[in-house]
Amino acid sequence: MSPAPDARTVAVTDVATPLGPARVLATEPDGGPRGTLVLGHGAGGGAGAPDLVAVTDAAAGDGWRVLRVEQPWRVAGGRVAPAPPRLDLGWTAVLDRLRADGRLTGPLVLGGRSAGARVACRTAAAHQAAGVLALAFPLHPPGRPEKSRAEELTGVGVPVLVVQGGTDAFGTPEEVAAVLAGRPRASVQAVPGDHALKRIPHVVAAAAVSWLAETLVAASDTS
Repeated sequence: MSPAPDARTVAVTDVATPLGPARVLATEPDGGPRGTLVLGHGAGGGAGAPDLVAVTDAAAGDGWRVLRVEQPWRVAGGRVAPAPPRLDLGWTAVLDRLRADGRLTGPLVLGGRSAGARVACRTAAAHQAAGVLALAFPLHPPGRPEKSRAEELTGVGVPVLVVQGGTDAFGTPEEVAAVLAGRPRASVQAVPGDHALKRIPHVVAAAAVSWLAETLVAASDTS
């Protein structure tokens, strides 16, 4: 079930994909957008997750167009996310449609929470993103550090910020920082809380908006 639009959401649109309809919740800034931030949700929830809503409100308030994408499996009422290739397929179909419709204006930042962060990392290069915002990146399953997904983070060829809860069972900030050590365009921001990032979402949002401003400057310098 999709969330009801929050106070800043101005449009909800269904987008056809090979896996069925996806849904886009668009939140516009007060003036023309400085850039576009596209956010995906996790495997256990939708676009109404507290951290996604907080980042959406803060980024729109700072001049970004924010497009939250609900994957087809969520729109269809599913409870279990499909395999990563199918998540990437649905996400890519939405981005292609948004680009064709002229919705991806300015620097493009891809992001999301948990599984959505993984999708953003895997697809950033193909969509010429200026950066990736990863909220609660699931570095490994709880208690199974040997099942690392580090290559998804290290394979991102653009600036990346990981906002990670201090007690995240899917990977602590220290574990993520170790994976990203020596990568000058990758950073980790530790915040209080666990994988849900719902303890103080305004702190998550503040970290995201600060990094987005830096990413916008960097994108302008290279354009």
